[in-house]
Amino acid sequence: MKKILFKIGLAFLMLVLYLVLANIMYEKYFYRQDLKESDAEMLLKIDSLQFTSDVLYFAESSNATLADDDTCLLTIAQMIDSLSPKKVMAIDHGAIHAKTYKSLIENIKDDAKVKTLIVTLNLRSFGANWIHSKMETALMKANVMYEQIPPIAKRIKLAFNGFDNQNDQMRGHIMEDHWRHDYIHLPDTFPYKNVRAWDNAVGGGNVLNFTTPNGDWDMPRIELATSYIKTYAFTIVPSSNPRIKDFDEIVEIAKRKKLKLVYNLLAENMEYADSLVGKALTDVMKENAQMLIKRYTDKGVLVVDNLSAVAGKEFTEKRWTSEHYTQRGRWTIARNVANAMSIK
Repeated sequence: MKKILFKIGLAFLMLVLYLVLANIMYEKYFYRQDLKESDAEMLLKIDSLQFTSDVLYFAESSNATLADDDTCLLTIAQMIDSLSPKKVMAIDHGAIHAKTYKSLIENIKDDAKVKTLIVTLNLRSFGANWIHSKMETALMKANVMYEQIPPIAKRIKLAFNGFDNQNDQMRGHIMEDHWRHDYIHLPDTFPYKNVRAWDNAVGGGNVLNFTTPNGDWDMPRIELATSYIKTYAFTIVPSSNPRIKDFDEIVEIAKRKKLKLVYNLLAENMEYADSLVGKALTDVMKENAQMLIKRYTDKGVLVVDNLSAVAGKEFTEKRWTSEHYTQRGRWTIARNVANAMSIK
């Protein structure tokens, strides 16, 4: 029996030694290439910026997307930096959301210079349209590289698909199920009780009079209206919404690391939502926003309400929903954040 235990113990020690040596070799020769291939190089950025910045601004594409006719090419974070005596730098990447912010924030070390985090609170990210996006698999693959585990363990997880790796068809099926069954807080007299019914009615042209001067259906307006419905017609249920869980956990991580936390509720195109779909939709959007503001203010977070701060004409995309702004829109958001933080 003792010989068996000795052999098991020896085998375990050899395995540990092998993994330690493999981790050293992998980190030295292959790790950076895997970070690049996994589109996870933000890890290198945060490893650097946390020691050179007072404030880190976490964002998706809203931070750095510019309009074609912009003469000011500053990002929102750079604008805040220009209004502040503190050094503000950005950690941003297109399409990321709170789950990625959370993973990155976990990498901030106790001796870092950074003391304040500004995190974009994107209303769209709470809806099925984003939660079950086709881009989610790539994002979750990148998130493996941000985990607080040895690099060789990350490589093993990737090799065995140890992350949310659902195919596009399954994600689309889950999204459609939400559109057909999720509750939306609408007036009792409102004829449509879910996204699919509302979308079909508008898409069928029998609800809104979207026609061209010659009497044909105005398909671009109809498609944009249905896009607003699929994107924003949801009521956040805190107990089951995964983004709520992520933002809640960010609050706890910030407290543990003794970091001041600011949530920047991004501007949505409320004017287009109202003109294309109507008050029923904008009321749902405002209700969700107020819930988020109250929830996180109650948790001690400074929430900057930019939901309706940017005029419709200052959104760079006119054919689909986004939080991409002209220089005037970006300056509006930057000033509101700076003023709320009293760092102007």
